[in-house]
Parts: sequence; C-alpha cells; structure tokens
Amino acid sequence: MYYKFSGFTQKLTGSAPTAAYSPQGLRPGVPAEAPAMIFASPTKLVSEAGTMAEYIGPNRVPDLQRLFQTSDGVPIHLKRGVPDRLLYRTTMALTIGGTLYCLVALYFAAQPQNK
Repeated sequence: MYYKFSGFTQKLTGSAPTAAYSPQGLRPGVPAEAPAMIFASPTKLVSEAGTMAEYIGPNRVPDLQRLFQTSDGVPIHLKRGVPDRLLYRTTMALTIGGTLYCLVALYFAAQPQNK
C-alpha cells in the first residue's frame, strides 16, 4: 500500500501509487521549453582578441633573475639592498619585541594577586 501526507489531517493516509509519487500538487513532467542559456556566447570574440598580449609595463623578470641568481654571498632576502634590509630589521625587531612582551605578560599572569 502507498501512503501520502494529508495536508488537511496532517497525517499519513492511504493513496494510489500515482498520487504517492506526486505529493502535494507537484506534477511530474517535462518543461514545455528549455531554459535560455546564460553563458551561451563568449564575452570576447576570437577576432576581437589581439595576437599580442598587452602588458602594463616592461618585463622585468630577466633583470630580477639575473640579480637573484648571482652568487655574491648575500642572502636572497637581502639582495635588493636598503629596502630589504629595512624590512628584515623591522620584522626581526617586531618579533623580538613581541616575544619579550609575551614573556612579561606571562610573568605578570603567574604572580598571585594582592588582596
């Protein structure tokens, strides 16, 4: 026997197989027409796209490769000079300062409170 949820009594009631497979007014079937394709056409036609890629500026990769691949004994993170040194030293100072701050905070948290 097949069952269907009755919207009137809010209970399961016996029903025919076709009604049990189509509950609450849902109708089986195929839509009359296919939905329209959203991305059916490309945004840019092949003829509109140029053969050359447009870059914002000149390609600096070969120059940077030459700079970073030289073996002059300088670490890779300091190869570009003053800006790299400034960034490195600032990072190290913040790291050491943060570590000291955490240790001081742990020291004060470990002390018993005076009442």
